[in-house]
Amino acid sequence: MKPSRWQIIFGISLIGLSAFIYILQIQIFKAPRDTFFYLLQDLAFVPISVLMVTVIIDQVLRIREKRALLKKMNMVIGAFFSDVGAELIRLLSSFDTHYERTREMLVVTMEWSGSEFSSAAKSLQGYEYAIDSRNGDLSEVKDFLIGKRVFLLGLLENPNLLEHETFTDLLWAVFHFAEELNHRKDTKQLPASDLNHLSGDIRRAYVLLISEWLSYMKHLKNDYPYLFSLAVRTNPFDPEASAEVK
Repeated sequence: MKPSRWQIIFGISLIGLSAFIYILQIQIFKAPRDTFFYLLQDLAFVPISVLMVTVIIDQVLRIREKRALLKKMNMVIGAFFSDVGAELIRLLSSFDTHYERTREMLVVTMEWSGSEFSSAAKSLQGYEYAIDSRNGDLSEVKDFLIGKRVFLLGLLENPNLLEHETFTDLLWAVFHFAEELNHRKDTKQLPASDLNHLSGDIRRAYVLLISEWLSYMKHLKNDYPYLFSLAVRTNPFDPEASAEVK
């Protein structure tokens, strides 16, 4: 980016002012040797100053900026799970032929610590999801996702998503599945080959959805206990979940 005219004038003015002060100092104190000595001493510190500003301070500012951005992103993720994600988990879980095994790993309680979250995440990494599009109601999922289309498009337009790759992948997977369903007039009259294809789309979205949900629950546990309490009481994997405090 080229400097503007006022920036060039301002820079030249500062250099001129500095030269004037040095000349004035020599004229007043009649000690050019001392003036040049301290000038070189100041110049010797310039590389260290540049290092501190461009590397150390810049890194600190970047870290603070990233934390602030992640905080904003977690608000977006919270809105997603509140409006779409939790209900979508319930809908897609009907296609999970091993749902009971999946559910057992994800009944998060108020007592969970970091080790429980880490253990659950590790178990899910090697877990073999079994998804069959014949098991659930595709038309119900279609109607739900079409109704949330504007909301999902709004999330995809958020430039901050570029900083959260896993959540971006989740949104694209959900949006793609919604588009697949939207292009099928009758989801009850589909050939076996197409049902197998949709099973793959469901699996992609379901796996990413669960992984992101678990990460979000961990974030709430660490930073927002009161929101975590509600999330636990409305856990889509807990058949006895109720928002009412008992």
